Amino acid sequence: MDTGADSGTGTEEAEEPGGNFLRCFGRQIKLLRETRALTQARLGDLVGYGEAQIAAVEQGRRIPKPDLIDALDRALDAGGVLVAMKGEVAKARYPSFFRQYVQLEAEAVELHAYINHVVKGLLQTEEYARAVFRMWRPLLDEGDIEQGVAARLARQKLFARRPAPLLSFVIDEHVLRRPLGGPQIQRGQLEQLLLYGHQRNVEMQIMPMGQEEHAGLSGPFTLIHSQKQRRMAYMEVQGFSALHADPKRVSPLEATYGVLRAQALTPRDSLAFIEKLLGEL
Repeated sequence: MDTGADSGTGTEEAEEPGGNFLRCFGRQIKLLRETRALTQARLGDLVGYGEAQIAAVEQGRRIPKPDLIDALDRALDAGGVLVAMKGEVAKARYPSFFRQYVQLEAEAVELHAYINHVVKGLLQTEEYARAVFRMWRPLLDEGDIEQGVAARLARQKLFARRPAPLLSFVIDEHVLRRPLGGPQIQRGQLEQLLLYGHQRNVEMQIMPMGQEEHAGLSGPFTLIHSQKQRRMAYMEVQGFSALHADPKRVSPLEATYGVLRAQALTPRDSLAFIEKLLGEL
């Protein structure tokens, strides 16, 4: 499903209390604060956050957003030490099962995905992503939803990366017809797919519901080619994921994806199909 359940307002509750890294990061903040004889309340005033949020960050229970890390670095005169760790802190926004995939996705030379349930997070509009998070069970609070949306949108930097990666997507027609969040959100999502589909390094293909042969009945998956020429496959369902690098597992999925592309509409016909769906809304 490509969930990437990242969340929070200025901070987020860590799914795993942040692990050793987040606890260590929090202890460094506490040490810098105490060295400057600041209370948690005073530090909170300096950076525009509440005392409880500062305490939670110091204890490794909440994950600070990048702007809070910047503010803490300035307020504590840390000389860039805290800012230098922003990348590692950012990884903690994602569930542990998803973190390695996010890193591989950001660095991929090629990425190919079969999508049959919900528009892939990498392709979602802000409004569509928010609607998906609102449907999450157990329910997320508003702060968790907003940081989840922000983290999901941050992944879309991949589309602007240079040199541009080669990206392709095979999407089942019913995914596009499902009006998650309502018709206006559905329209915006279809329009975004059209924009991405017109990029030279992106190929978007639709699998029609009327197709009598379908190679993807076992579920969605993503193929990743890394900069080091490693070929991997990622699969996820209900919070459980698997990342495979063994050719015995990856090769059959690559073959399956080839068949899916042959069965789906061509990229040109797929874009025309999306435009047709837009006309029906």
